[in-house]
Amino acid sequence: MSDINRQLVLRERPHAEVQDSHFELREGEVPTISDGQVLLRTLYFSFDPTQRGWLNDVPSYMPPVQIGEPMRAGGVAQVVESRHPRFRAGDIVSGTLSWQDYIVVGEQGISGLSRVPKGVPLTWPLGVLGITGLTAYFGMLELGRPVEGETVVVSGAAGATGSVAGQIARLKGARVIGSAGGPEKCRWLTEVAGFDAAIDYRNENTFERLHALCRNSINVFYDNVGGQILDDCLLNMAQFGRIVLCGGISSGYGLDLPPGPKHYMQLVIRSCRMEGFIVLNYLDRFPEAIEALAGWVRAGEIRFEEDLQEGLENCPSTLRRLFEGRNFGKQLLKVADPPIAVS
Repeated sequence: MSDINRQLVLRERPHAEVQDSHFELREGEVPTISDGQVLLRTLYFSFDPTQRGWLNDVPSYMPPVQIGEPMRAGGVAQVVESRHPRFRAGDIVSGTLSWQDYIVVGEQGISGLSRVPKGVPLTWPLGVLGITGLTAYFGMLELGRPVEGETVVVSGAAGATGSVAGQIARLKGARVIGSAGGPEKCRWLTEVAGFDAAIDYRNENTFERLHALCRNSINVFYDNVGGQILDDCLLNMAQFGRIVLCGGISSGYGLDLPPGPKHYMQLVIRSCRMEGFIVLNYLDRFPEAIEALAGWVRAGEIRFEEDLQEGLENCPSTLRRLFEGRNFGKQLLKVADPPIAVS
């Protein structure tokens, strides 16, 4: 075990795009633990658009990261020392961590750690079996509720959440159309993930393609992007359609948010419902969703991609990749090679 702990702490709040200069790399001693605590060695971090919102000094469903604090992130880690009865050295766990090599988790945080079962690839709890997969599951099945023969459109469809949400709709017998950036992502959607059609928003007119593929017939729009595609879909919704607001990455999640949809009165004209959610609303049902998702993955009915970067110092630039459209699938970063020898 190294005797140095590196941390990336918030130096100043970004007003727009996240830059490396907004964070400071600090080095210190590996922390020691007391009774009721565990010491974790970080292995992998998850990167999600919502993290950008945590950098704003505004109230939200989670408190903002404070100046001088390590950036918060989902992650997978190994227990290197334990003084808590639930865990022992060598255990692999997932939960909410922070951008540093070593993390002390006390009694308050212990309940948020989940042991990663043996045989499960270590990155899966951060993606398809983690928050992004769970978000896709509950957003599509509880709010979207597609049925056989309906038309479902998913924005950000090649991302970690959108790709799974679209495949769940396909498993329910829906016709699924995804929007993604670039021909490679669109080919993956139709040839690997089984979408019926894909729209390349970078090289095609989204409204014209939507109009041609599903004029006035979108039963469910699962939106991860917001902005123009939300307006375009509002003009092509079917009567009694459902719009699921999962995210709005087109906004950049800064303080200066863009105006709301221009065509929101279509919700009245077409008797549609538009509803937002966060996955923590379904916390008590996570085991049900993980079991279902794992079954679909093992059966080859859900496919997914992982985009793996490396190095703690590259955390800010990896978060930025999400907003540059450079990630393909779930964005991850490896901090250390598992398993680590535990004395």
